Amino acid sequence: MAKYYDVHPDNPQPRTISQIADSVRSGALIAYPTDSCYALGCRLGSKDGIDRIRSIRRLDDRHHFTLVCQDFAQLGQFVRIDNNVFRAIKASTPGSYTFILPATKEVPRMLQHPKKKTVGVRIPDHVVTQALLTELGEPLLSSTLLLPDEDEPMTQGWEIKDRLDHVLDGVVDSGDCGTEPTTVIDFSEGEAEIVRRGAGDITRFEQYG
Repeated sequence: MAKYYDVHPDNPQPRTISQIADSVRSGALIAYPTDSCYALGCRLGSKDGIDRIRSIRRLDDRHHFTLVCQDFAQLGQFVRIDNNVFRAIKASTPGSYTFILPATKEVPRMLQHPKKKTVGVRIPDHVVTQALLTELGEPLLSSTLLLPDEDEPMTQGWEIKDRLDHVLDGVVDSGDCGTEPTTVIDFSEGEAEIVRRGAGDITRFEQYG
């Protein structure tokens, strides 16, 4: 049964944020809001969390998981960024973008694409998520909360609690969040390949195509 966390959207309660972070450190799988839509999140090295996300979303081993990072400095610990794309990514964060880049040795192998050795990274522009990441001190391993055979992600905390109560450990609700997933841009080959058009504006990346 998932614990329900009611968090103020503009002034997240420190005690509640601390409780959520502690639960993640202890292995919890949570649903939490971002600036694009809800995501599933767990601790970076949690194999159980990865397996549960794969099960909920019915994902194969080619799916790119995302490391949701607090800031650009943290992001830089987990991916290699060439000089020619550094400026474009830096200028677009925080925001509703996920970037696929070559993983560093800091990323557990089970999170990397099996052939490309890449991983997704992003920095959300969301007060509650940022508060949680600050408290956690490391990225959240995440995946968009989009259920199999459904075209739209769920956007209401109470609905997620109602439908996924049996497979989640916690649901973070801070009111309305976005309804559209992030724009996904693959920079792993040095050029911008738009993998998914979503909430972020892609025009700034077209020169890299």
